[in-house]
Amino acid sequence: MRYLTARKRAEGKGAAGTGTEHFWYMKMSGVGLAIITPVFLVAFGRALGGDRAEVLDAFSHPGMAILTGLMIFFGLRHFAGGAQTMIEDYAHGMTRRALIIAVTVLSYGMIATGLFALAKIAL
Repeated sequence: MRYLTARKRAEGKGAAGTGTEHFWYMKMSGVGLAIITPVFLVAFGRALGGDRAEVLDAFSHPGMAILTGLMIFFGLRHFAGGAQTMIEDYAHGMTRRALIIAVTVLSYGMIATGLFALAKIAL
């Protein structure tokens, strides 16, 4: 038998039981994205407008490939977390579950597609 008060059992938990962890993940991924997004935009902007060979050369550089991979992965995971929060706020029941599954599948599918394309360019 556990000797915990109701407040102690509920502390740090949202309605789903993982509210605090989700909140901090979104905060930390947002800060990380705020740091790497400007760097990525400058690097991407330099490659933008070049011919095919110049763009392939720019994205085949290891630094640019790693930066792009990080941007794809963490950007889409942040998107999935935000979309899940929005769905949890506005949808209920089976619709909520189906939409969360759809957003998760869409996010991971886009991550896989983006990283595959990046690997084809970089390698």
